[in-house]
Amino acid sequence: MIDSNIVNTLRAQAIGPEHKSLPADSWGRSIEEFVGTKPELSRFQTPLLTVDDARIDHNIAVMAAWAAEAGVKLAPHGKTTMAPVLWKRQLDSGSWAITLATLWQVQLARSFGVERIMLANSGVDPVGLTWLSQELDAHAEFEFYCWADGLGTVQAMDDILSKAGATRQVAVIVELGGEHGRTGARTVEYALEVANAVSASPHLSLAGVGGYEGALSHDRSEAGLASVAEYLGAVGTLHHELESAGLYGDHAIITAGGSAYQDLVVEHLAPLADEDGTRGVATSVVVRSGAYIIHDDGFYSQISPLIPSRSDHPLEAAMHGWARVVSRPEPGLALLDAGKRDLPYDEGLPVPQSVHGEITALNDQHAFLRFPDDDDVVPVGSVVRLGLSHPCTAFDKWRLVPVIDDADSDNPRVVDLIHTFF
Repeated sequence: MIDSNIVNTLRAQAIGPEHKSLPADSWGRSIEEFVGTKPELSRFQTPLLTVDDARIDHNIAVMAAWAAEAGVKLAPHGKTTMAPVLWKRQLDSGSWAITLATLWQVQLARSFGVERIMLANSGVDPVGLTWLSQELDAHAEFEFYCWADGLGTVQAMDDILSKAGATRQVAVIVELGGEHGRTGARTVEYALEVANAVSASPHLSLAGVGGYEGALSHDRSEAGLASVAEYLGAVGTLHHELESAGLYGDHAIITAGGSAYQDLVVEHLAPLADEDGTRGVATSVVVRSGAYIIHDDGFYSQISPLIPSRSDHPLEAAMHGWARVVSRPEPGLALLDAGKRDLPYDEGLPVPQSVHGEITALNDQHAFLRFPDDDDVVPVGSVVRLGLSHPCTAFDKWRLVPVIDDADSDNPRVVDLIHTFF
C-alpha cells in the first residue's frame, strides 16, 4: 500500500538549519546518522514539538482493534500529520486507505506509492484533476475516490476530464451535508439528483455516499449528539435510496467519521456494512478518523469516545510541546519561547504539565505563563513541558518532528525524526 523504499529514503536526507530547533551539530548529517548518536532531548533547542513513539504504537493498535471489532474499514485522514512515515505505520496495521484533503496531497501520497486514496473533498481544480486522470490511466493498481456535493461539481469534473481525454472513470462519493454544516448536499433529495448526474457522466462512476459529522457539533451535549445521530441517519437513508434506485455497481462505500464521534458512526452506519453482498450490493463502511494516531491533552481528550471515562482501551496523548522561560518581567508571570508559530492554539491553549500555572495567551513567538505570585519554580532558563490540543494544527508548524522514547522520563531519548509535508 505504500513504498517502503521511498519512505526509507527520508532517513538518508540531510539535516540543516531549516529544521527548527535541531542542534547545530546535526547539520549535514543524515537523520539515520544523527539518530544513531542516541541524542537526548536536552541537546535540542527550544521551542520544540515532540511525539512519543510508544504512544503512537499504542494509539494505532487501539484504533485498529476498535475498527476490526466494529466491522468497519479505517481510512485515516493523512492531512493530520502529512507524514508518510506515519501513514506507513497506519497502513501496516491494517488501514484500508489513506484519506486526504487536496489534490496536491494526493500527488504527494502517490509519490510515496500509496495505492488507495480517498479525497474527502471535491476535485475540481483543472490542473490537479487532469494530473489525476493521467495517473489513473497510467496505473491500473491505483484506487481513488473523491466527493461531489452538487450538480455544478459534477459538471465541472466532467468538463475537465473530457478535455483531459480521460479513459478511466473517477469514482465519486456523493457527499451529504447538514444545515449550518460545511460542504455537502443539504437534502437527501438533492443528493439523489447529484448521484443521478454522476451516474450519467461518461467520466464518473458512483461509488457511494458519505460526509463529515464533526461539522455539526463541537461537544457531547444531548443536543450535539442528537444532531450527529440525525445526520448519520440521513446518510444511511441516502445509501438505501441509491441502492433501491439501482445506481450502484458491484460495490458501495458508506463513509463518515472524524475523531470525535466515530462511536456514533459505528452505531448508526456499521449495521449497513455487507461486505459479501448477501443483502444486496456489497457495501463497506469506511471511517476516516485521523487525529487518533496522536490524540491530545485538549479537545480530543474530552470529546473522543476513546478516552478513559468512555473506553476500557483509551487513546493516549502522544504529542508535547517544550518551551523555555526567557523572561520573568513581573511577579506571577513568565514568558516562554514558544508561540503561535510553534504550537497549536485553535482548539485550546497549551497546558503546563511540569509546573503549576496556566498559559493565558500566545503571541507569535511567546507564551504567557501565569502562576501564584509567590511561586518561584520557573526561573529563567528552565524548560516547561506543555500538553497540547488538536494535532491537526501542530504538525504543520514543523518540517522535522523529533520522536522520543518516553515523554515522562527526565531526559527523553530521540529515536527518530519524522518528515512532514505541508
